[in-house]
Amino acid sequence: MKLNMAEEEDYMSDSFINVQEDVRPGLPMLRQIREARRKEEKQQEANLKNRQKSLKEEEQERRDIGLKNALGSENKGFALLQKMGYKSGQALGRSGDGIVEPIPLNVKTGKSGIGHEALLKRKAEEKLESYRRKIHLKNQAEEKAAEQFRMRLKNKQDEMKLEGDLRRSQRACQQLDTQKNIQVPREAWYWLRPEEETEEEKEEKEQDEDEYESDDLTVLEKLQILTNYLREEHLYCIWCGTAYEDKEDLSSNCPGPTSADHD
Repeated sequence: MKLNMAEEEDYMSDSFINVQEDVRPGLPMLRQIREARRKEEKQQEANLKNRQKSLKEEEQERRDIGLKNALGSENKGFALLQKMGYKSGQALGRSGDGIVEPIPLNVKTGKSGIGHEALLKRKAEEKLESYRRKIHLKNQAEEKAAEQFRMRLKNKQDEMKLEGDLRRSQRACQQLDTQKNIQVPREAWYWLRPEEETEEEKEEKEQDEDEYESDDLTVLEKLQILTNYLREEHLYCIWCGTAYEDKEDLSSNCPGPTSADHD
């Protein structure tokens, strides 16, 4: 009995207390991950070995094998051709100008009806054509808008130039009329409107506004009338900036009565 107890291990001895265990952090977790990956790989290998091919895959394989192999004499159609004188690799037709290879087989795997693919293609072409037409119309509209903007800008610049020429003509007319002791212009708009006005002048201006404004005439028409008046009454050309001695001097040395004549 004592011998058996001595042979039993003492759990308080140094052989148990001084055992060095691997207590590195995270080590049990790494072992579990490696074990899980190993099991997953084995399961994938087993699935690949035991995987059964689908019906479509089997049909496709049988079809490919059948298309790769040439027809033999066991085929009734091919046997009939041989009886009519056909030889393997020979073109069809009495003169031998027919096809050599069989018509290719296009297997339809989708569930859509016959002609559906052609319909989709036609719709795609119509959609593309509609898109191109929209882009073309958009480009045309942008070009038209840009041209209209350029025209408006040019018209605005021309209008500002005409207004400047008219003010210059009004200023010259007022100075030349004053030199001849003309106190009142022939038309109210022949002279520039005074910039500074008293209250009484403002009231008089409001009463005579219709006459002064002369809204029935455009800027171009006013300019033509006023420049003709300056040429006839004062022998003056605003484009030349010169007062001539007489009508003969004016007609000889002045290019003409318009701005275009002086370009």
